[in-house]
Amino acid sequence: MKAQFWSIDAVFAMVIFTGAMLILSIVWLGVSNQFSSEYSYGVGAMQFQLIGLVQKLQSQGTPPNWDSVLVSGSHGSTILFRNATVGLEYGNSGELSVNKIIALEALSNINYQATKQILGVGYDYYIRFYSSQYNMSIGMNPIVGNAVAIQTATVPVILNNGQSASMQVMVWTNTSFGVS
Repeated sequence: MKAQFWSIDAVFAMVIFTGAMLILSIVWLGVSNQFSSEYSYGVGAMQFQLIGLVQKLQSQGTPPNWDSVLVSGSHGSTILFRNATVGLEYGNSGELSVNKIIALEALSNINYQATKQILGVGYDYYIRFYSSQYNMSIGMNPIVGNAVAIQTATVPVILNNGQSASMQVMVWTNTSFGVS
C-alpha cells in the first residue's frame, strides 16, 4: 500500500515539474524572440547609418568648399554650419581632399557631438585613413568607448595628393540592443 502511495506522489511531482518547465520554456522563447528582433533592428539601423555615412564622406559636400565656411561660435566651443554638409571628395575627381579630412578631424576634436549631427549618425563613429604613409583617425575609438556592437566598412580611396589609402568607417554603440 505504501508503494502505491509513493508512486502517485512521484507522478504528481513529475506533472508539476513538467508543467513548470513548459511555462519556463514558453517565457524564455518569448524573451529570446523579442531580444532577437530588437537586436536585428538595431544592427539594421547601424548598417543603414554606416552606408549613408560612407556615401556622404565620398561626396563633395555642400558647398564644395565647406571646410572654408566654418564659423566658430562666440565661445569657440560650438561649430555652426550655414547650409553646409560634409563630404571629403576633392572637386569631382573621385579623390578625397586631405584638407577636408584635416578639417573634419579638427571639428571632431573640438565638438564631437556636433559632428555626429553634421554627419547624420545617431550612433558613435570612428573613421580611419591609413596607408604606408598615413594613419589619421577621426571620431571616437570604439575600443576606448567600450563598444558592444560595431558595423565596419573599409573602402579603398585615393587622396588628392595622388596617394592610395584605405578609409575604414565604423559606426558603433556601447549600449545593448536588448529588451529594456
